[in-house]
Amino acid sequence: MEQELDTQKPTRKIYKDRAIWVGTFLGGPLAAGYLIAENFKAFNETDKAKKTWIFAIIATIIIFGGAFLIPDNVKIPNQLIPIIYTAIAYFLVQYFQRENITSHINSGGQLFGWWRTILVGIIGLAIIIIPIFGFAYLSNPKTITATTRTYGNLKHQILFNKSNISENEINQIADGLTKTTFFDEAQQKTVFAKKEGNKYIIVIPVVDNAWNDSNAIEFFDQLRNNMQTLFPNNKIAIDLGTDLDNIKKRIE
Repeated sequence: MEQELDTQKPTRKIYKDRAIWVGTFLGGPLAAGYLIAENFKAFNETDKAKKTWIFAIIATIIIFGGAFLIPDNVKIPNQLIPIIYTAIAYFLVQYFQRENITSHINSGGQLFGWWRTILVGIIGLAIIIIPIFGFAYLSNPKTITATTRTYGNLKHQILFNKSNISENEINQIADGLTKTTFFDEAQQKTVFAKKEGNKYIIVIPVVDNAWNDSNAIEFFDQLRNNMQTLFPNNKIAIDLGTDLDNIKKRIE
């Protein structure tokens, strides 16, 4: 009778270690927490399941919160962080669950299918990504109320925030950029304009490292001087960078 109980077929399904690897890589620490915790529940280790969720949530906050603190000039390969936390999750599964997983399979216990694992990964990814993109969107006023106005035959663009600067002021800046021939008939250009106090700031995306090129700096310095002549009552500054959120140099 005791031998029959020892070899009784498990009634609950579990995730195999390889499935947890895939689910974690797709969905991050939260997906890992869910998959590992479900296994602990199947093994009647509910205490460990609860602790797994706590560690998964803490790991998610540390990993993705820390990602926002990494300086822009520090380049980290896109797959490095997922590989690291996936390897850690796999190691923990091997350490804490390998024997139970093996016993479960040898006893004829069933495994969850790959489609369920992938679905868990996708849901975990969505839970992480949606708040991150939401935060980035809400913390950047340019993306919330950005308005675009076009000028000239080439449809030169000025992006601006209506709550920061008026359309009339944008039209005046566009007129100045036309008079100084920055808005020309040779190439379409896009800039972002904003106002800080009584200062107009024109953000101009440029090619990488142009902010260190003496000829480029001389050109934009002359542009700023010409614009300043047209706006005697307002300070003019020009910001240069690879995009609107990555400013490398200010000319004023």
